[in-house]
Amino acid sequence: MTEQRTSMHGQWTTRWVFVLAATGSAVGLGNIWKFPYITGENGGGAFVLIYLVCVAAIGIPIMMAEVMLGRRGRQSPINTMRVLAKESNKNPMWQFLGWSGMAAGFIIISYYSVIAGWALAYVFRAGVGVFEGATADGINSIFNDLVNDPERLLAWHTIFMVMTIAVVARRVKSGLEKAVCWLMPMLFILLLILVGYAWNSGDFSAGLKFLFEPDFSKLSQEGVLTAMGHAFFTLSLGMGAIMMYGSYLPAGTSIAKTSIMISIADTGVALLAGMAIFPLVFANGLEPGAGPGLIFKTLPLAFGHMDGGTLFGTLFFVLLVFAAWTSAISLIEPPVAWLVENKNVNRVWAAVVTGIGAWLLGVGTVLSFNKWSDVKWFDKTIFDLLDYLTANIMLPLGGFFIVLFAAWIMKREMSKDELAIENPKMFELWYFLVRYVTPIGVIAVFLKSIGVI
Repeated sequence: MTEQRTSMHGQWTTRWVFVLAATGSAVGLGNIWKFPYITGENGGGAFVLIYLVCVAAIGIPIMMAEVMLGRRGRQSPINTMRVLAKESNKNPMWQFLGWSGMAAGFIIISYYSVIAGWALAYVFRAGVGVFEGATADGINSIFNDLVNDPERLLAWHTIFMVMTIAVVARRVKSGLEKAVCWLMPMLFILLLILVGYAWNSGDFSAGLKFLFEPDFSKLSQEGVLTAMGHAFFTLSLGMGAIMMYGSYLPAGTSIAKTSIMISIADTGVALLAGMAIFPLVFANGLEPGAGPGLIFKTLPLAFGHMDGGTLFGTLFFVLLVFAAWTSAISLIEPPVAWLVENKNVNRVWAAVVTGIGAWLLGVGTVLSFNKWSDVKWFDKTIFDLLDYLTANIMLPLGGFFIVLFAAWIMKREMSKDELAIENPKMFELWYFLVRYVTPIGVIAVFLKSIGVI
């Protein structure tokens, strides 16, 4: 039987709170900013279909493994991996998997906060009607004026980081739990309102056809690997956040069922975001494959020329802020928990120190868009380098070693006991996927990310 450990940080009140929290971690800029534009770049429906298959075959098995490790260890990722390695009579060096995940999350929150600051800035720009009647050149000018002004970027970066610290500084129930119980329902409501707006004001049939009618002639091998990679990254895997949240999961809660629910909710948000965005894009004769500028350049142009565009444009960017906020909270939680566990400090102090550290690193990202845009390593700006290092190297390797530990290092009886899957065939399916299918998938993502394939 499982050794009954408890987390010193507390635990989620119910399974549904964990589902909301983990979904909040997974739902972020990747769902509402990245998923629509990479779908547009890769031809729509065929890409979406491959993405859904990859979520089922790669994302869910890894999520189950990461939640399982977190709940069994009941500590920060570093201490969890040290305890579980000792429990399996393996080398304590496995704790570096925890260090790697925590470091990746810390780096990501540093630049994530800057991008989230753009969304905050756009809430106010949309709200005062800046986009009304604007031309494409005018929208580009608004965006360029923002990113080329280090003082404004720094101000928005600071505000967003303070928002994140304010939540994490409180304990699990009074901080994280209250935040996700308010933010996630509001996020879903806002998203449904925007889908309704797209239904009434956009070319909804064209948007649905683009998203859900597969045309495999538009999908390249590169698109398949991109779908595979996004299925992994969208669930917030390999960065310690899901492992940390799993450590707060009450005993007896089904890891398999909750992981499936989280994956469905996360995927649902991405699809709803596409249903809200693409009808507006097609109705205005804009380009769905506009790339990263789809949210900050293409959509404001659409909102600026539609009835109710000021209101619904504001709501859209509020939605983007909420999505970023719930993800940021989960990214900063692991180092905060580690400081509390290992340095005998209170949670407020740990949150402030971690937040200031991430904020300082984020200053490099702020300046990489303007004053330091010519400062490059390996032909990359600071932001590009941090993004490449985490998304292309640290997260895939973290995911690979998570499944390696769960399936090949941790004793089978321990995994079976912790997962407590009632149907033996379902456990065997999961065990087969994490031993053979998901490692191959993650390695393929890694090799594609570093340009080998």
